[in-house]
Amino acid sequence: MPPSSQAAPGIDPEPTVAQAPRRRFVMKTLALSLGGLAYAVPGLSGIATFLNPLRQKTEAGRFRRLASLDMLPEDGTPQAVAVVARRADAWNCFPNEPVGGVFLRRTGGNQVEALSIVCPHAGCTVQYQAEAEKFLCPCHGAGFDLSGKRLEKDSHSPRDLDALEVEIRNGTEVWVLFENFRTGTTEKVQEA
Repeated sequence: MPPSSQAAPGIDPEPTVAQAPRRRFVMKTLALSLGGLAYAVPGLSGIATFLNPLRQKTEAGRFRRLASLDMLPEDGTPQAVAVVARRADAWNCFPNEPVGGVFLRRTGGNQVEALSIVCPHAGCTVQYQAEAEKFLCPCHGAGFDLSGKRLEKDSHSPRDLDALEVEIRNGTEVWVLFENFRTGTTEKVQEA
């Protein structure tokens, strides 16, 4: 039986010569699009991972209960206290993560001063030297008195240690407004 010139119902006829290049174009365009997508996903993921530290958030700029008056010596000796807070980024949440520290010093019966442990010059952690009764930055040797004032006129530090706001609540709880400040500047500028 000779082949019929008409296709069976529901079956597409053979592609004509004009349709073949069009199908190749569509297939190539689809392949390029899927290939580009296959490269774009890991590329964008890499960029997001690289920029992730910029998106991390801490709970700075809030009052935190850091100590009780009983923990602080009445003679005014500074005590280093870690600041623990919730830190979150795009994927993770860390409920109790150290985010900084402060020096707390009792200046009277219920009076407390708080100083940031971060040196305003380059962000190094300042240490208290009990025998000299001063704070010292180990990175550049700048000295600060107990109230955070610079001891040297030609100090590397552009400003005094950053004082933080303190509240005494319920008669014995020491609450500090913890904030981070920009280093290397003469002005005290809060960082986000």
